[in-house]
Amino acid sequence: MEAPCQKIVWDVLPAIRAAIAVELVTCGVSQVDAARMLDIAPSAVSQYLSGKRGYRIEFEDDVKSAISALAHDMIDKEQIRVVDRICAICRQLREGEGGCAGPAPE
Repeated sequence: MEAPCQKIVWDVLPAIRAAIAVELVTCGVSQVDAARMLDIAPSAVSQYLSGKRGYRIEFEDDVKSAISALAHDMIDKEQIRVVDRICAICRQLREGEGGCAGPAPE
């Protein structure tokens, strides 16, 4: 049995990080700088960009907009709390899906 939080850790968070990394690099940030901004290894950014990692979820337009806004704020060096913003995007994705707790037990 897979707990809903396992899906978040294995699928949702890597997909969000991948989308942010792609947006950063698309906007001209180097892979090394994108890795530094996301506090991940440069090899992880490379794998995100090549589709070897973090590719399991296709986002709706509203989530794509939130990811793009976060990436641009990171580029503009806005005073933001990246983790809080990623959590907000994750919550946005989970709305209507039973949240982190998943469906009620029977």
